[in-house]
Amino acid sequence: MQTQKVIDHLVQWLKDYAVKANVKGYVIGVSGGVDSGVVSTLAAMTGLKTLLIEMPIRQKPDQIDRAWEHMNDLKSKFPNVEAMSVNLTPAFEELYKTFDVKDDLFPNEKLAFANTRSRLRMLTLYYYGQINGLLVCGTGNKVEDFGIGFYTKYGDGGVDVSPIADLYKTEVYTLAKALNLVKNIQEAIPTDGLWDVDRTDEQQIGATYPELEKIQKEYGTKTADDYEGRDKEVFLIFDRMHKAAQHKINPIPVCDIPEEWRND
Repeated sequence: MQTQKVIDHLVQWLKDYAVKANVKGYVIGVSGGVDSGVVSTLAAMTGLKTLLIEMPIRQKPDQIDRAWEHMNDLKSKFPNVEAMSVNLTPAFEELYKTFDVKDDLFPNEKLAFANTRSRLRMLTLYYYGQINGLLVCGTGNKVEDFGIGFYTKYGDGGVDVSPIADLYKTEVYTLAKALNLVKNIQEAIPTDGLWDVDRTDEQQIGATYPELEKIQKEYGTKTADDYEGRDKEVFLIFDRMHKAAQHKINPIPVCDIPEEWRND
């Protein structure tokens, strides 16, 4: 990958889009992971107002520490960067008490609450974006957004722009190194941070990002019969998740009404 060309292209793309949209810049949720680290840095490099928000919800201290280490690093390098923390734990606890049902009757409750965390963060980003004249900048990569749908619909998938959605996770790490992000961000183990227990992306998915990328690049040209061993296992994981995520990946379906029915 021609890393510097990609970086320059992304920065200019973000700047041009904001100018055309007549907004001041971008707001980004910073999680302490590499995706938000790269995106927030690219936004800062536009020279436009860049608001970074760390939004803990029952968050692990190491995730909070990484997020602030990165945000403070960007603030020291870019005068257009502002950073803040919005503690969403009290708001989530109120929702938890309101929504809570019996787990044995609703086995998907824990997943629903994980997605609720993400949607609460989306609401927060749009609030601060609107009062500051900023667009919400997404942090999803190509595997998550268009491969296996590993994001929350109307949560971290609810954004105005998605600058790195055409980059594989390994390419995002390449950008992180080229951008000289703080070491803890570059080495952070991918996790969505939506669960009360430590659950890495690999543990949830059952495959690593490099494994998934290999399948995604070949998907549609090969079938399960073309693979064996671990590659076949990962293909089946990717295939199952990709098919289940079509309601996320494709535009919202609209039921067309025949024109002749509109006339009496």
